[in-house]
Amino acid sequence: MGQHGTGIDLDTSLGYLLKEASSALRTAMDDVLRPLGMSVTHYACLEVLAQRPGTSSADLARATFVTRQTMHVLLQALERDGEVSRPAAAPTGRALPVRLTPHGRERLASATTAVRSVEDRMLSGLTTTERSDALRVLRAMVHALRDEPR
Repeated sequence: MGQHGTGIDLDTSLGYLLKEASSALRTAMDDVLRPLGMSVTHYACLEVLAQRPGTSSADLARATFVTRQTMHVLLQALERDGEVSRPAAAPTGRALPVRLTPHGRERLASATTAVRSVEDRMLSGLTTTERSDALRVLRAMVHALRDEPR
């Protein structure tokens, strides 16, 4: 129980622990990406584009958990720095498909190595079975929350 007999016991709250793990992961990723001149959102954007070339700005924003405005500003910077390209006009509809450039792929390769080192450190104390269990349990939690009626 909390301090006054109500609320959540932070020592045993899974939600609080997930948030704490997320924060620790974000900090560790920031620490390894900063020397590369990248933020976590910058890296995530490049990673999504490598896996889904031609993704729209709105879909990139959703995939990287930022607002459309934040993604718009980031894409302008990435385009200016030669890491992504967008056509001048949308081939269909209004969305401009975003693609990685060769320079963007090089930047992503360096960042992926750095991020992988963080994930390896995070999982270093777990057995292969524990890693598989963690993935299964976390996926089940996400599924349960997203499938709940609002």
